[in-house]
Amino acid sequence: MDFEKEQLGNVISKIREKQPIVFHITNTVTINDCANITLAIGASPLMSFCEDELEDILSFASSLVLNIGTMDKAMREIAVKAGEIANRLGKPVVLDPVGVGATRARKELVEQLLSKVHFAVIKGNMAEINSIYGIQNSENRGVDSVEDLTNGVEIAKALAKRYDTVIAITGKQDIVSDGFRVAKINNGTPLLGKITGTGCMTASLIGSACGANRDYFSGATTSIAMMGIAGEKAEEHHTAGGGNGTMRVEILDTIYNMTENRF
Repeated sequence: MDFEKEQLGNVISKIREKQPIVFHITNTVTINDCANITLAIGASPLMSFCEDELEDILSFASSLVLNIGTMDKAMREIAVKAGEIANRLGKPVVLDPVGVGATRARKELVEQLLSKVHFAVIKGNMAEINSIYGIQNSENRGVDSVEDLTNGVEIAKALAKRYDTVIAITGKQDIVSDGFRVAKINNGTPLLGKITGTGCMTASLIGSACGANRDYFSGATTSIAMMGIAGEKAEEHHTAGGGNGTMRVEILDTIYNMTENRF
C-alpha cells in the first residue's frame, strides 16, 4: 500500500506537539543513546529498573519500550509486570526482542511476554522475528540479522494477526505490517551496522510515535524510515577521516532537526 508523505510526516509533528513521555526498560549498553534520540525527536525519555515505581511511572508515561538486549534477572522479573500494568492503563507497549533466538532464557522471557502482554509494535531483525514465528531452521547469530526476506511480508502479516500488533522487520529492506497494510522501506545504509544501538534507538523512536499517535502502523513506519534517512544523511555528510562516532552524532542531529517537511 502506498502512503502519502504527509500522512507519515504528520507523525513527527504530533510527537513534537504532544511531547510524550517514553518509559524505557531497556538495554544498558545503549541507554544513553536511546535517551538522546528520544529527546531529539521531541519526546521525553524516562529510564528505570525499579519494580516499586512501575505503577507510578506508568500512570503518567505515554508509552513503554521493553528492550531485552542486556537481559538480567531483574529485567526478567519486572518486564512482564510493567507490560501488564501498561496494558491495564491503556499505554502502548513496544517490544524489541534483542537476540531472542540466541539463548533459552531470552526465548522463555519473550514467550512469557507474548502470552501476558499486548504489544502495540514488535520490532526486530529477520532472525529475531523468525525466532518468534517459530521457524526451526532459522539461522540465528545472537543480535546479528540473518537476511532472508523471501517470506518477510507473509511472516510479518501472519504474526501481526496472531498477536493483534504491528510487526516491524528491520534489514536491508524494512517491512512493517499490521496484518493488512504493508510498508516496505528502502532507506538506510550498511554503515548503520557499524554504530551500536541504532536498532535500540529505532525502538525509542517507535515508542515516541506510539505515545503521540494511535495509528501504530504509521508510527512504526515513520520511525524506521526516519532512522534510515538519518543514516543516509550521516553517510552523505561524513567527512574524510571521520568514524562511527562522527556518524552517531550526525544521526542524532538529523533526528533533532527532522520536521514534517524535511521528512
